[in-house]
Amino acid sequence: MSSSQTARILITDDESSIRSALREILEFENYQVDEAASGDQALEMLRKETFDLMLLDIKMKGIDGFEVLEAINEEKLNLPVIMLTGHGTIEMAIQATKLGAFDFLQKPPDLNRLLITVRNALERGTLQRENRKMKRNVPSVSEIIGESEGIRQIKATISKVAPTDARVLITGENGTGKELVARSLHEQSRRSAEPFVEVNCAAIPSELLESELFGHEEGAFTGAKRQRIGKFEQAHNGTLFLDEIGDMSSTAQAKVLRALQENTIVRVGGTESIKVNVRVLAATNKDLKVEIHENRFREDLFHRLNVIPIQVLPLRERKGDIPLLANAFLLDMAANDIIFEGKSFSDDAMSALQEMEWTGNVRELHNVVERLGILSSGTEITAKDVKALAGGVGSSQSVKETAMGDMLEEYDDFQSFKEAAELMFVEYQLEKHSWNISQTADSIGIQRSHLYNKIKKYNLTR
Repeated sequence: MSSSQTARILITDDESSIRSALREILEFENYQVDEAASGDQALEMLRKETFDLMLLDIKMKGIDGFEVLEAINEEKLNLPVIMLTGHGTIEMAIQATKLGAFDFLQKPPDLNRLLITVRNALERGTLQRENRKMKRNVPSVSEIIGESEGIRQIKATISKVAPTDARVLITGENGTGKELVARSLHEQSRRSAEPFVEVNCAAIPSELLESELFGHEEGAFTGAKRQRIGKFEQAHNGTLFLDEIGDMSSTAQAKVLRALQENTIVRVGGTESIKVNVRVLAATNKDLKVEIHENRFREDLFHRLNVIPIQVLPLRERKGDIPLLANAFLLDMAANDIIFEGKSFSDDAMSALQEMEWTGNVRELHNVVERLGILSSGTEITAKDVKALAGGVGSSQSVKETAMGDMLEEYDDFQSFKEAAELMFVEYQLEKHSWNISQTADSIGIQRSHLYNKIKKYNLTR
């Protein structure tokens, strides 16, 4: 599962209330959720469809969770499984581990523990698929598309730097392709056959980030029921990509600095120093020199990471690359979905795309191309299609101005206006961050639980 895909999760539990509660939590986190009310139904779905993860209750009517897990192993259905139970015992946990379960959670699960476990399980599954792919010697070099001067410089730098173990700090706005640069560095390096492990420092609560990076020992904190291997150890001999490094807590920064200095880590709750051989790449959309001045980022860590700086320019500063990108996206979609076959852009459509603001950069362009390919009539996408379906030039600003103006005219009392403005602000920020609840909450400075409350209050859906 690539970062651009939505993970698909199958919840199997014979209690509808548990399924509904888990579905609500996971869908808020932008996962695609399916449900099975019994073990037999779950196995039937697994045999017909592909899932990235399964949440499986142990005690169910009919065949129980252990029997389902045994069948998954026997039929080699290849997906991580998180076991759930309302009355867990040590014997159950041992049995689940022996059968290959990724983790074992008590019902109702702690929210943070559940989300971290789901994320870890999905990433483990991704690593396993990528390793199988590399072992089959299938080429997987990510292509950076563009012929602008900025892109040519990035490609030249990658060619020089990739074969070394030099650390690289990649900067640029959201959606510019920083992760693609990191993957290209890994795939052109001597470590390309080893794991590429990514950590989004902005998406993980600060109190859990250290465990995510360095792992933890059994009993290190409430809910740490077994030893866990962190990202540094998972990336041993490979590459660790620290995305959104500017959002890392000061405590985690200090530990990362030590790991870079000594090439060793200590798990949370542990005392043993563990040697790691990891190449670290980092990325951020923040100006770290400003963060250093404001005492939010360590200057010594900055210099450790910023051996080779690479800046990815926003799309508005390299609009000449838009035709190459748009055509490449359309061809890639056509290779995977018949609905895009035969589609192409007219010259005036391409000119219209080049005139747009692209505040969301390459990620926004990709989404717009997909929308145009699906919704446009005929095989040729025209400028009219672009203006109708992609918004046209400056439309986002005019929409905001119109919406605010409408509210000023509509509401006479302050409380009603404040609630309408809050609704518009929350909805805008959720869309801006692709409905990543953790990232949105951190960005606007509120707790995740408060953001959930506002989403429920205004009945917002993606």
